[in-house]
Amino acid sequence: MADKKAYFYVLKCLDGTFYAGYTVDLTRRLAEHNQGIGAKYTRPKMRRPLKMIHSETFATKSEAMQAEAAFKKLNRKQKEQYLRIG
Repeated sequence: MADKKAYFYVLKCLDGTFYAGYTVDLTRRLAEHNQGIGAKYTRPKMRRPLKMIHSETFATKSEAMQAEAAFKKLNRKQKEQYLRIG
């Protein structure tokens, strides 16, 4: 399992907010979020459906987690610039 790639991803919620996370399976994780069994933040129906708007591939889970943590420290404007939207 050490050779398995890890991903940092950003979802856009129905209410316009962003959710950032990491996973080893983007398709499965998006499905979990949209089924309401993902993260606590994405469970409310007002936030679903969610759309994957960004993902990055990393060699390790640790690197993906570091990218997620760095993204979460940004303010909304910085996040939009990072994602090149808005």
